[in-house]
Amino acid sequence: MEKTKPSTSPEASQEPERVPTQDRPSPDLQEKSLLSGHKPGSHYVRIVRPFSREFSRQAPGHLVATERVLAPRGATGRALELLRRILIGVRIRSAQEIHERLGVFRGLAIFASDNISSSAYATEEIMRVLVLAGAGALAITMPITLVIVAVLAIVVTSYQQTVRAYPSGGGSYIVASHNLGPLPGLTAAAALVTDYILTVSVSIAAGIAALTSIFPVLFEHRVVLGVVFVAVLCLGNLRGIRESGSIFAAPTYIYLIAIFGLLGYGLFRFATGSLPAFRAPAGLGQAQGIEALGLLLILRAFASGSVALTGVEAVSNGVPAFKPPESKNARVVLIAMGSLFGAIFLGMSFLAGQLGILPDPSEQETVISQLAGALVGSSSPFHYLVQLSTALILVLAANTAFADFPRLASILAKDRYVPRQFAFRGDRLAFSVGIVVLSIVASVLIIAFQGSVTNLIPLYTVGVFVAFTLSQAGMVRHWWLLRASDPGWRSRAFFNGLGAVATGVVALAVGLAKFALGAWMVLVLIPVLVVIMLGIHRHYRNLEDALMLERPDTSLPPMGPPRVVVPVSRLDQVALQAIRFAHSISPDVTAVHIAEDLDEAQDVKRRWERWGGEADLVVVESPYRALIPPLLAYINAMEKQDPKRPITVVLSMFVPRHFWEFFLHNQTAFRLKMHLFFRPNTIVIDVPYHPGYAGELAAPISEQEN
Repeated sequence: MEKTKPSTSPEASQEPERVPTQDRPSPDLQEKSLLSGHKPGSHYVRIVRPFSREFSRQAPGHLVATERVLAPRGATGRALELLRRILIGVRIRSAQEIHERLGVFRGLAIFASDNISSSAYATEEIMRVLVLAGAGALAITMPITLVIVAVLAIVVTSYQQTVRAYPSGGGSYIVASHNLGPLPGLTAAAALVTDYILTVSVSIAAGIAALTSIFPVLFEHRVVLGVVFVAVLCLGNLRGIRESGSIFAAPTYIYLIAIFGLLGYGLFRFATGSLPAFRAPAGLGQAQGIEALGLLLILRAFASGSVALTGVEAVSNGVPAFKPPESKNARVVLIAMGSLFGAIFLGMSFLAGQLGILPDPSEQETVISQLAGALVGSSSPFHYLVQLSTALILVLAANTAFADFPRLASILAKDRYVPRQFAFRGDRLAFSVGIVVLSIVASVLIIAFQGSVTNLIPLYTVGVFVAFTLSQAGMVRHWWLLRASDPGWRSRAFFNGLGAVATGVVALAVGLAKFALGAWMVLVLIPVLVVIMLGIHRHYRNLEDALMLERPDTSLPPMGPPRVVVPVSRLDQVALQAIRFAHSISPDVTAVHIAEDLDEAQDVKRRWERWGGEADLVVVESPYRALIPPLLAYINAMEKQDPKRPITVVLSMFVPRHFWEFFLHNQTAFRLKMHLFFRPNTIVIDVPYHPGYAGELAAPISEQEN
């Protein structure tokens, strides 16, 4: 790309005289030449930007890298790039972020799938506990369902106000931190982190259970299938939130259509008195009571059914992911989510009770499968539609955690409570590190608990209700602080206070009922995570204090030339280039060779004298055949001679032509670098040697310096 700026005349000679206008390359990556015009005394400046395809120039000293700089050069790199584009998609510029946001339709599929999908197993989890007291105890399934739906209504109403008050997202962590302090905020964050991880594990396990209900042959492979589904969700979310919404929206709405069709048909048959008689599957038999129907058992059933409330938090966490007006769209999704879930949960519990369905202790057939089989026949296409859509919505319910966990982790990273890598946004504007970490941890849980919903459920819901309680308590304080400027603060504080009390009671009930069944692990993990996050924050804060300049105009102290050490294994082109570079930064250069025996030491000395290098050579004989410890000891001794001067170690690195040859070279250099990395007052410089550019490097140092 060329630009011409005439100074006196627009005309130029065909072969103008070129006069350089700059003595060194421009940091703006452009070249300027002063050219003589056609007329005597006329000149003009020609500006050439040879790298305009890689960098666009916005202003002096301001370049913008184009996608071309990311293009791989080798055949292997191009193949990997093609695979990346197929799996993840083309890269998205940061300026396009607004176009990647979600509307209500996709937002419901992304942020509400966790809560809506809970309706597929919430009733079953209540019944699975109650049946321990006998089939007659299943009669209180419906009352427990009503209580849970009432709590859900309170929570949804409370979070409506949270979304309105905190449209920047962050949910419980932001609300609790701003209003209750850092420690409650971190407690809420740790509780949400555990809940999101368990959301993925439980949802995937429940989806596999729905599949094995119609395809029993898959039951033995449920762990492998679970890990595969986690990998698919990971890949889908790496493509970006908008595209993952497009991919996962269809199963959500297919499930809603199928399940409301099933419930509508069941309620119609109930109204007309034509409900079929339920026949338990072979081997299910009659439930025999093994426990008394006491308060503790009812609390356990309520705690297991309270899994239905998970996912409500997701919308308030992800408000920035919605299209403008963000707060309004998020509230619409929140109301739609609560309404849809409540209707399905009530209908499921009611029809299961009317038909007398029993939960399968082997977990091979779910309650919803038995319900569909009783109403439409176990071999009917609609039964398969219900089960397949249920399996898909349960698997995709984990997508809510994939949408929220990385976003929460990025907020924590910006506040310096988790590693900064979690704030990184990948090629598709997705928080890639959080997505990958969530996938790995959830897969480990699925493997550890053998993909069993019943084994995972006791760990579930404890964290989310702790976060609910802290968030709503924080909102009460929020309205109290605004009481002078908000005349309606009392009613808002009342609803949030009611939500805090309701979720606090549920959290206590869930913790007590599930403590011995595994909830103790979550209750221990939450404070451990808080301590870890505080430790990370303290590290970042101490590091910032140590690196901060007291005054912006503080000048750096002058630094003298360092003492340079060049480890040399043999005298060749690679060593020569390293020594040549070492002389360019300091006149004090010492080449060090570690010899295993006296003969080798004498041979190296003779070759060095014959070559006539200007650098000093020190041969350290190592009779115990160790390489790195003698070299490190020699560097330590050099530092003690002159502690004020830094030591620079120049490592020569041979760069092979093929990637697989890399493992045949440089292993000692890498080991040495790892030892030197943590050594104070030491600078390590790599000098790569490319065989294709060896011609001019073979000259002696004395010639190169002239």
